[in-house]
Amino acid sequence: MKLKYALIPTCVLVTLLSLSKWVAARPAGDSASLKGTVKFEGPAPKPVRIDMSQDPICAKAHSTAATTEDIFVGADGGLANVVIYISDGLAASTFQPPQQPVVLEQKGCQYKPHVLAMQANQKLSVVNDDGTTHNIHPTPNNNREWNMSQPPGVPLEQTFARAEVAVPVKCNVHPWMKGYIAVFKHPYFAVTDKNGGFELKDLPPGTYTITAWQEKLGTQIQKVTVAAGEAKTLDFAFKQ
Repeated sequence: MKLKYALIPTCVLVTLLSLSKWVAARPAGDSASLKGTVKFEGPAPKPVRIDMSQDPICAKAHSTAATTEDIFVGADGGLANVVIYISDGLAASTFQPPQQPVVLEQKGCQYKPHVLAMQANQKLSVVNDDGTTHNIHPTPNNNREWNMSQPPGVPLEQTFARAEVAVPVKCNVHPWMKGYIAVFKHPYFAVTDKNGGFELKDLPPGTYTITAWQEKLGTQIQKVTVAAGEAKTLDFAFKQ
């Protein structure tokens, strides 16, 4: 019995051989990671009660009084809603935006999350979970300004073309609704959770400037060097 062989075009074979050599030469676990905590030093400021009586639908959405989130300090002193990102040190590269959109909810007549981070040209999906009409109005310095009304249940999708930290967002219908959207040209960013924690994953080895931005407390900068496969810790502390 004769064996039959499939013929592979020369150009495809060369490409496959080159790719196999590249994969074999690439070191395993060559990406690094950076994690840490942002703390608030001193007594935590008390959240301010939000008066939503202007719209009874908003007021009824809360079993207890809604409060501001501009400085949100957890029980252990962790500072939430701080944007952590690489501000210098990345090689000149083009990063494709994720296919998955980021979601900004309008829930209880507040923006959730209060601070959101995304890549330039990534889709922003705005959701109105309330029984009242909102209008979302970002006021950027480096991107196109837009102002769109959004009735309950009507989908809304937008993008930001350029990097900007950070775009203020407001609702012209409900003046207490405020938030921020941080936009980056790369994927190396995070927003601290309710305990002040963050993590930057899959970093190329190198020396970077890491910036921490908080809407009321300003910015802090640290330099850090990460080696291939290294998991490093970096902490920040803010005070008023």
